[in-house]
Amino acid sequence: MTRTRRIGILTGGGDVPGLNSVIKSVVYRSTELGYDVLGIRRGWEGLTHMQPGPQLDPAYIRPLDRINTRTIDRTGGTWLHTSRTNPRKIAARNLPPWLDPAAAAAYASGPDTYDLTPLVLDHIAALGIDHLVAIGGDDTLSFARVLVDAGIPLTGIPKTMDNDVQGTEYCIGFSTAITRAKELINRQRTTLGSHERIGVFRIFGRDCGFTALFTAYVASGRCVIPEAPFDLDALAELLAADWRNNPSRYAFVITAEGAIWQGAKLAEWGEADSFGHRHKVNIGEVLADELRKRTGIEAVASELTYDLRSGEADQLDQMVAITFANVAMDLIRDGVSGRMVAIRDGRYAQTHLPEPGVPPRSVDVATMYDLERFRPIYSGKLGEPLLLLGSPGS
Repeated sequence: MTRTRRIGILTGGGDVPGLNSVIKSVVYRSTELGYDVLGIRRGWEGLTHMQPGPQLDPAYIRPLDRINTRTIDRTGGTWLHTSRTNPRKIAARNLPPWLDPAAAAAYASGPDTYDLTPLVLDHIAALGIDHLVAIGGDDTLSFARVLVDAGIPLTGIPKTMDNDVQGTEYCIGFSTAITRAKELINRQRTTLGSHERIGVFRIFGRDCGFTALFTAYVASGRCVIPEAPFDLDALAELLAADWRNNPSRYAFVITAEGAIWQGAKLAEWGEADSFGHRHKVNIGEVLADELRKRTGIEAVASELTYDLRSGEADQLDQMVAITFANVAMDLIRDGVSGRMVAIRDGRYAQTHLPEPGVPPRSVDVATMYDLERFRPIYSGKLGEPLLLLGSPGS
């Protein structure tokens, strides 16, 4: 008898609202098509650290069905949990505890690092996974590309609040981030006005400014983004004028976490993660202090980043999440693998997975950002796609 085909699904990197809608939709559609589904917990860590044996490791592997996923789309986060594990670069202290040191030596790739890709391939085979669905950003999907190159049937689904995955105009989590940022900023306008302050709102965007730019677009605010190092004195002058001209006596600017002014360089701190990322010094706090010095107006920084991750998805993210999952299942049904679902030219599509080492997508400053006013460009949109998100990249 032919065994039932099996799909594995995992979420990697930072959590965003909408992930549970993808998981549930993959499970529901899989049961219609006659597939079993295994949920892999904690992202790629699930496939490096699962305990081999005749039984499924409950710490990392969970069978999924319509009963245990029935209500998960009503909440945020990821029901399968996540991590920022990079199987190609595991530190010695983070090796699976069950892995014998002598056996681990075969995976050594540096003085203190190990490439567990062969272990991941062994575990996929041991689990009987016929097709893997990986949900994540550039880091998660770049390792997915490694597996595809090794012959694993796999489909990627892009998610990140930064909206910077190459090959797609939209990633799950982006709309909710903008919706939540707008709500939080509007809520704090009364406090800024009551104390007659300049507000500096720091949100996600290490390498690209889509989240800051589109929050500014809907909140009618100024913003600074990583793609355009800014003139600090010019920004201070404009914000001081905003403050004077506002009957409520406040002004504000939205800053992406990776934004910086001309001639400056903010330090990074902490140990780099397995994808090479370190924490940046908080630009919000530093910028508020500089604005205070230059304007003589009290300035206060507000950290919005993790509030944007929390809670359930907004309508757009939930709709895209459900549709991405079903497009992925259409591809699996049709025998297509090694692809990522995407939005291209405003339409649902499929494209290549991001390649390791390729920079993330970025804002087209010339068409989307007014360098002198530190604002989004609102004019010239006739013929543009509804979400105004520019080229999907390569």
